[in-house]
Amino acid sequence: MAEKNRSEKLKRLVELQRHVERMAENELAETSRVREEVNRSMDRVIDAIGSVDPVHQVFSQNYAERFGRLMIKDQQLSGMQKLHEMKVMRERTKGDRLEENMREARSLEQREADDEAVYDIIDQQIATPASSKLQKP
Repeated sequence: MAEKNRSEKLKRLVELQRHVERMAENELAETSRVREEVNRSMDRVIDAIGSVDPVHQVFSQNYAERFGRLMIKDQQLSGMQKLHEMKVMRERTKGDRLEENMREARSLEQREADDEAVYDIIDQQIATPASSKLQKP
C-alpha cells in the first residue's frame, strides 16, 4: 500500500468529521421537529381547554394533565436541542480546524515539491556540462 502524505490523511479526516457534523445536524433537526409537534399539541390542548363546547368541558381535567405532560416534554426537548446545537457547533469547529490544517499541509507539501524540483534542476546543471566541448581534455 502506498504511503499517504499528511494532507491526504487530513483530507480523509475532514471528510469523516463533516459526516459526523451532518449526523449531529440531523439529530438537531429531528429534535426540533419533535419539539414543534409537542408545541402544536400544546396549542390544541389549550384550544380545547378554552373551548365552550360541553364535550371539552367534561374532559378539562384530562386536558390539564395532558398539558402538564406536554410542558415537561417540551422542557426536556429544549434541553436536548441546546445540547445538539452545542454538539453541531463543536463538530463544525473540529472540521474547520482539520480543514485548515489540511490546507497548510498541502501548501507545505507543494512548497517542498517545488523546492525539490529546483534542487533537481540545479543538480542537473552542476552535474552535467552543457556541451562536451566545454569539458577539458
